[in-house]
Amino acid sequence: MKRIAIPNNEYTGFYATYMQEAGDEDLYEDLEISLHAFIRFVQDIPMDKFDYRYAEGKWTIKEIIQHVIDTERVFAYRALRISRNDKTPLPGFDENDFVLNTNANERHLQSLLTELSIVRQSTLALFKSFSEEQLKRIGIASNNEISVRAIGFIIIGHQKHHQRIFQERYL
Repeated sequence: MKRIAIPNNEYTGFYATYMQEAGDEDLYEDLEISLHAFIRFVQDIPMDKFDYRYAEGKWTIKEIIQHVIDTERVFAYRALRISRNDKTPLPGFDENDFVLNTNANERHLQSLLTELSIVRQSTLALFKSFSEEQLKRIGIASNNEISVRAIGFIIIGHQKHHQRIFQERYL
């Protein structure tokens, strides 16, 4: 399945940037390929940059990696609930509160990358388990309609968005 097959009404405009950043690769292939590309990219960042903030109040690279992990977990949970035809509106989450309540800066980089890899493998297995019907299901998350398949591409685009931010503002 490709992102281009997903109509704009399956996600809110807030996620349009992430959908564009996801590219036009197959969902399952890109979930895997983008992970490996991200890990290779992060491993090439100089060690003295991981605790760097480009401005006061901005997150460090380690905090952003933890944010990518946490966000993927939240979105995979949303995809699971919606795929199972759960009609309960799912709440949003405050990513700033999440980051403030991690210990990302005290963790080793390899620990963060290992966790990201494990979370992504779990996400990939989850999405591969969905039928075509389940992928097309639409639910409510953060007060907006969203489809399971859009969530998959948003996960990819969100990670690629932060990789671009690393390149533009941290390196």
